[in-house]
Amino acid sequence: MRHFGHIAPEGRQRLFYQEPCVFTADSPARVLAAALGATLYSPATRPHLADDVVKQAGRGVVSMVLCLEDSIDDAEVVGAEENLVRQFADLAGRPKSDGLPLLFVRVREPQQIPDLVRRLGASVRLLSGFVLPKFTEERGVPFMEALAAAESASGRRLFAMPVLESPGLLYLESRRETLEGISRVVDKYRDRVLALRLGVTDFCSAYGLRRAPDMTAYDVQIVASVIADVVNVLGRSDGTGFTVTGPVWEYFRVQERMFKPQLRRSPFQEGEVEELRQALIEHDLDGLLREIALDRANGLLGKTCIHPSHVPAVHALSVVSHEEYSDAQDILRPERGGGGVLRSAYTNKMNEVKPHRAWAERTLQRAQVFGVANEDIGFVELLAAALPA
Repeated sequence: MRHFGHIAPEGRQRLFYQEPCVFTADSPARVLAAALGATLYSPATRPHLADDVVKQAGRGVVSMVLCLEDSIDDAEVVGAEENLVRQFADLAGRPKSDGLPLLFVRVREPQQIPDLVRRLGASVRLLSGFVLPKFTEERGVPFMEALAAAESASGRRLFAMPVLESPGLLYLESRRETLEGISRVVDKYRDRVLALRLGVTDFCSAYGLRRAPDMTAYDVQIVASVIADVVNVLGRSDGTGFTVTGPVWEYFRVQERMFKPQLRRSPFQEGEVEELRQALIEHDLDGLLREIALDRANGLLGKTCIHPSHVPAVHALSVVSHEEYSDAQDILRPERGGGGVLRSAYTNKMNEVKPHRAWAERTLQRAQVFGVANEDIGFVELLAAALPA
């Protein structure tokens, strides 16, 4: 699979200076962590789940979570598990099953992990791992032990994606202790932790809050403070950190708008796609675009998505611009190992080699999986190209 692989080769040549790389479920963990992109969630109760997975793969989705937790009723769990096993068997029997997205299952309890792996049988080859809800040190250890046991029994590499969403992480008096406990667990099982996910909906729930479509997670200050602390402790670029993904965007219907649209007209007018701008505004996706930009600015990569319409926006804004790529390459040139300052090739900024090195390394990692846009290509052209026909 590859990002933007659903676009014809000639279309990719027009868009990309460096095309996104090809990767598989067996690629190195650092590649997969960067490549998750828009991770689309779907309830495991859907009767045509296998068809849904294939359909979304054809639209550019490269990672999906099939959910047995909050998206379904407590009474539906047994039936959802049975459906999940059937749908995996269906997918495994189809041709070109190697082109499917990375598939994860969101469970409720640790014992579900070995049980589901056993019941999946040979179709476990399509499973990349499990999403672990309400992850703390106390809950995390049994989850990770269950994952390790299932991996050993199946012979299949399985990753964990813990979800950080517990009240203990939110409340100020317990946040530091909770973060330190989570850090101990994920560090112990580092090889099995692909990424950390943020459960911002649960954070808001603890205070009876819900952000409007005009606002981002970063406008809700109590949520923004948790994100900052999670990145501070668990997202460092010194080799101790993990990929931390952006929070879910909840909106996909037209709502009455309180504030003015946040999308500037100029990039759309330049690209002659004013209709696209209006469509994004009408579907409240201008707020999503702003939140994705703030995710990046705050050290997050990828995003939890609950609707397919969010996926193209996440991926378009994940592509590295030609300017970013030029700066990153200049900073990382071997002859610059001693540091120093240089003017960017675009002559519009200072690149300071030592302070900007970690940024440059992350940028080139993102460039590997999402590609580098041609010099005259911006996110509007990428978004327009990524949208389903």
